[in-house]
Amino acid sequence: MSKQQYRSEMGIISEILGVTMDGGRGGAIISSIARRANLSHYTVTEKCQKLIDAGMIESTSNNRNHTLVVTEKGIQFFQELQKFIEIAQSIKVRF
Repeated sequence: MSKQQYRSEMGIISEILGVTMDGGRGGAIISSIARRANLSHYTVTEKCQKLIDAGMIESTSNNRNHTLVVTEKGIQFFQELQKFIEIAQSIKVRF
C-alpha cells in the first residue's frame, strides 16, 4: 500500500518559494526551508535543484551553508501560482 501524498508538487514548490522569499535578500538555508515548510531535507534539496535549474532561485555558498535566494523570475512565478491556487480553491479543485 502506497502512502498518499497530501500536498502536490506545485504546493510544495509554492511553499519553498514562499519561505525563500520570506528570507529577503539574505535568502534562506535548506534546513530552515525544510523546517518551515515541514519537509524532509532530501525533498527540499530535490525541489530546490529543480527551481535552480529553472532559474527561479539562486544558490550561494558561504562557509558551510548553501543560501538560496529567489530570483525575479521566481517572484513572478510565485505570484502567478498564488493566483491559480486562489482560483482552484474557490472552485474546490484539488491541485
